[in-house]
Amino acid sequence: MKHLNSTSLTPFNASKVAFGRHETFGLRYGWLPKGFQAFLENPDIFKADNATVRLGVGKNMVSSIRYWLQASRMIERTNDGLFATKLGVELLSEDGWDPYLEDEATIWLIHWLIATNAEMATATYWFFNRFHKPEFTTVEVTSALLDFAREKITAKTSDTTVKNDIALVLRMYVQSNGNTRTPLEEALDSPLSLLHLASRLTGNKMYQSKSDTHERLPLGILGFAVSELFKIRNDNMIPLEEIMYSRDGFPALGSVFRLTENALITKLEKLVNYIPGLFELRETAGIHQLYKLEDVHPNQYLKKHYGRRTKRAAA
Repeated sequence: MKHLNSTSLTPFNASKVAFGRHETFGLRYGWLPKGFQAFLENPDIFKADNATVRLGVGKNMVSSIRYWLQASRMIERTNDGLFATKLGVELLSEDGWDPYLEDEATIWLIHWLIATNAEMATATYWFFNRFHKPEFTTVEVTSALLDFAREKITAKTSDTTVKNDIALVLRMYVQSNGNTRTPLEEALDSPLSLLHLASRLTGNKMYQSKSDTHERLPLGILGFAVSELFKIRNDNMIPLEEIMYSRDGFPALGSVFRLTENALITKLEKLVNYIPGLFELRETAGIHQLYKLEDVHPNQYLKKHYGRRTKRAAA
């Protein structure tokens, strides 16, 4: 099957945003693998009469699955229609690296892919790249996103849709509290809640999304993200401050992964040795900077990570 060679990570564009395309459904376990593999079998599956049967969901959920596959950059729309990306094929095809999301690294990867997709997942992009308040109420985070939409976005947006989107982001990233009155299907946590990047504080009125060390973030996923950052910026050097917080609409890697500055430096020091000769950390006049020593394709880091996983499974 024909597929696109690269995913399109692009800087934030105020005229290219998306709210409400998920049909009010957050990403669920099984949706990406099931939807992607069905798409490989039949590129027209999302318009097919048997889509609900093949995917085992309702009609609106079919559209939601298609949306989340696009938001996670597993498939992309071109002028000629929808196509699988090379990353999608390598990751989620039946003989791919992790076709059933069994490796937590894949959840970290999907988080990066969605949280940096400003065009398709604007609310998630904003929350992880632009919103830095460690503790907040629903009203505070909603007001902040509405202000951002009014001040920074030129495309027409609906306040109600924007409010619904940030509520959905919180539902996906915060683990459920076991409320038995919630319908079972709605109570199923999104795989993204495994990452503990956001949580509800006691009393349910406050949330938090704080920077931490996140020891479970694999170097292979960090390397993929760093490589994408260099690729989108088309530069051979990035100050660590800009990797942490970014500028000019580029993804803020440290913020997306909710890392402290010390944790980011520590992880980058380890990353330099993960695949030697690709990156180097230097400090000049007290300013830490990361240098790219030679061209690197982001997938090199995924191949190393999943190659190790495959070898362990074989053993």
